Amino acid sequence: MGVLDGKVVLVTGGGNGIGRECALLAARQGAAVVVNDLGGSVSGGDEGSAGPAETVAREIRDAGGKAISNSDSVTDYAAVEGMREQALKAFGGLHAVINPAGILRDGMFHKMSWEDWKAVIDVHLHGAFNVTRATVELFREQQSGSYVLFTSTSGLIGNIGQANYAAAKLGVMGLSRIIAMEGAAKNVRSNIIAPFAWTRMIATIPVKDEASAKRVERMRNSMRADQVAQLAVALCADGAKETNGQIFAVRGNEVFLFNQPRPVRGLARLEGWSPETILEHALPAMKGNYTDLGATASVFNWDTV
Repeated sequence: MGVLDGKVVLVTGGGNGIGRECALLAARQGAAVVVNDLGGSVSGGDEGSAGPAETVAREIRDAGGKAISNSDSVTDYAAVEGMREQALKAFGGLHAVINPAGILRDGMFHKMSWEDWKAVIDVHLHGAFNVTRATVELFREQQSGSYVLFTSTSGLIGNIGQANYAAAKLGVMGLSRIIAMEGAAKNVRSNIIAPFAWTRMIATIPVKDEASAKRVERMRNSMRADQVAQLAVALCADGAKETNGQIFAVRGNEVFLFNQPRPVRGLARLEGWSPETILEHALPAMKGNYTDLGATASVFNWDTV
């Protein structure tokens, strides 16, 4: 018996890294799995291959599970509709979507090209829209469905050189929140995970100093994709039906729940504000509550468990 017995799950980016581990674990937990992966490079600059998705699907079938493969791009809405129909035709339903598909095209913002901006937004943010919009009516009609979308501390906290990725991943946070709010009455849930894990995407991050070298080595040794998959699969289960609209992070054997933006300080002036009084009064009073400009490593500054 598994926590996903009788479920059908679509996993995007399922040929490698976190997606692969999610697909394998979902199958071990009883789900029939549609393994989607374009089979392209980390930068998304090539045509891709059907090989990675089919390799994972075959591994599931060889272990006695149910799986089929799909090598279309999440950036193509019609293709994502095809993934939904593929699940319905092959397995008679669809109950959850796990969406870690992604690319990276890092660079300082003042040097970032339009092409690199658009490519990352298309995969991460437009891709998240496509997989949710193409399936949400089905989930609402059957009054059951779970989305596990992927954000990043690059958006939630910030990392230099990832403006495109951060913008997309913070957009996913807003998208998930609204899907959760609108879907709650129909038992449609959406949660997001910010993963810490050594994947081929992480392997592309340049190592420029000793501190970053140590950080990358720590990720390689103690933060695995299969650890992230445990939470992703759990969030698809009926046992998580009261968990909706939340933001999680997984870092090795640690699971974190993030807060969500709320006011932290307020000031009122009966006669109203002017630029001068804001500069003289409001901003100095609020300065102690400002959030610093530290990157992810300054927030998660201890060794993983």
